[in-house]
Amino acid sequence: MKGFLEDANYSIGLLDEGATLADVIDNCIYEHTHTGKKAFYVGDLGKLVRNNIQWQNVMAPIKPFYPVKCNSTPGVLEILGTLGVGFACSSKSEMALVQDLGISPENIIYTNPCKQASQLKYAAKAGINIMTCDNDIELKKISRNHPNAKLLLHIATEDITAGEEMNMKFGTTLKNCRHLMECAKELGVQIVGVKFHVSCSCKDLQMYIHAISDARCVFDMAEEFGFKMNMLDIGGGFTGSELQLEEVNHVIRPLLDVYFPEESGVNVIAEPGCYYVSSAFTLAVNVIAKKTVEYDKLLPSGVEQTRNDDEPVFTYYINDGVYGSFASKLSEKLNTIPEVHKKYKEDEPLFASSLWGPSCDELDQIVENCLLPELSVGDWLIFDNMGSGTLGEQSTFNDYQRPLIYYMMSFSDWDEMQDAGIASDTLMKNFFFVPSCIQLSPEERFSTAA
Repeated sequence: MKGFLEDANYSIGLLDEGATLADVIDNCIYEHTHTGKKAFYVGDLGKLVRNNIQWQNVMAPIKPFYPVKCNSTPGVLEILGTLGVGFACSSKSEMALVQDLGISPENIIYTNPCKQASQLKYAAKAGINIMTCDNDIELKKISRNHPNAKLLLHIATEDITAGEEMNMKFGTTLKNCRHLMECAKELGVQIVGVKFHVSCSCKDLQMYIHAISDARCVFDMAEEFGFKMNMLDIGGGFTGSELQLEEVNHVIRPLLDVYFPEESGVNVIAEPGCYYVSSAFTLAVNVIAKKTVEYDKLLPSGVEQTRNDDEPVFTYYINDGVYGSFASKLSEKLNTIPEVHKKYKEDEPLFASSLWGPSCDELDQIVENCLLPELSVGDWLIFDNMGSGTLGEQSTFNDYQRPLIYYMMSFSDWDEMQDAGIASDTLMKNFFFVPSCIQLSPEERFSTAA
């Protein structure tokens, strides 16, 4: 059941009521401690099933299109494909991955804002027609290489909250939409809808109100040019929290009912990525080196800066880093904190610590400062919420070895899929029964399914 990211031959362990994911992690650590201390993931694919049910309960009839770049592991893609989720692809390789699952071109959108001509030709040949566009140069490139393209005009959201500058990098203004429509009309390119994106770190949900209002203006503008618009993409920005999902729905539902009612024939879609996968994956890493350093303000902010001069400060090196599973750390803050796997006493002293990857590169810092009990080389650390932005194409820097992936699902989640009639024969071949992880012998633990 160990599968590398590019390996389509994977297995999923079905856990009975007596086994938990914590048991899986314990047993994997036991095995790796004796056979070679490699980093590994445990993926709870049942979490994807539960998140999809939650989406249908809260956000229906908005159809989810999963951004493949968020997590392109085969187990995730096949489960989501079986659930009827669409896919948002940013490259030829992602489109090919999704096509291999038998997903129809109508359920794939090409979302890269800067498309290569060769990949546009691939999309044209594959019949993947729906794609995004936000400038006239991109529009002309699309017209040359994909004459059957159906465009979603990507409009910018004017999010000016602190630290939120990414939204203005891509997306056009309302004023420029008219120019793009004139160009599209001249080139004979179809425009069928609008896309916008509000970042998940944006705290002002009023941005959705402005974005939906702007989208309505673009739809009205399109009527002047004779374009038949039938799609609105409200982007990603969903954290995975049910509360956040309900808050977003509470804000957007009244506007959608007014501006894009069901009788208008406009299909509303979204691109939830980390919503589906972030909490579904846990990463286990091993401490490969350790050193004591001089005290240099390693204590976390908010912690009193008083200490005994004799109190050590530790730097730990782990067998995964920013050139691997923590790649997103280069562009954003880590949204998970390390948990020590070994048992330690509640009154055991905690020390200022920092965590670094194995490359010995100055950029390869995982956690700048945290409080941990003193660890030894060979100890394990657990990171939750590691399913988003960590399991795609990865670097081979410094002979980096990709972590193994152990896929799991509870019987209750499996039953949920069967009851919904979405457990395909193709998917069923990947499952095998785990009676109880904690009762298996070391030789039997997580053996590869035949």
